[in-house]
Amino acid sequence: MYQTTDFRKGLKIEIEGKPYIIVDYQHVNPGKGSAFVRTKLRNLETGQVLERTFKAGVDTVKRPDMEEREMEFMYSDVDGFNFLDQQSYESVHLNKEQTGDAALFLKEGMKIFILYFNSRPISLELPNFVTLRVTETDPGLKGDTATGGTKKAVMETGLQVNVPLFVKEGDLIKIDTRSSEYVERVKE
Repeated sequence: MYQTTDFRKGLKIEIEGKPYIIVDYQHVNPGKGSAFVRTKLRNLETGQVLERTFKAGVDTVKRPDMEEREMEFMYSDVDGFNFLDQQSYESVHLNKEQTGDAALFLKEGMKIFILYFNSRPISLELPNFVTLRVTETDPGLKGDTATGGTKKAVMETGLQVNVPLFVKEGDLIKIDTRSSEYVERVKE
């Protein structure tokens, strides 16, 4: 069990049999009445965000039965995405709702972590950075500076990212999966 004093951003908790992650929290001590903790929680299965208030030092929440397993992305099909468990070598299938926007960062052979709740897969966690190849972008115009402007580029997975003007088709670039932003060009 977690006490309200254990709350922090990123803590995974269980409320009413559902897994949540704490997105934000605030300890409030009003002049009159007892202290409380105001939280913003995201459901790990559905992505729904809700706000909930707990009495400070009184309320407790359950520790969820969660496990992270390292997987390798194998391929996608009409129904979703298939992964290979690196320990047991069994195949795991996640549908498009479970992967969400993370699907735009997946390429074959990539190692990721799949989050299990009560022994069933619910979501995946990408590495902070991925390297993808640019398949489509406009050429930079002569006279453009290397530091000023940006242009749209389409990656091999279909992801669209704003990149500096010097990036061209065929380049490998590093992308931050948390913000979908260009980080740097990668040497081959």
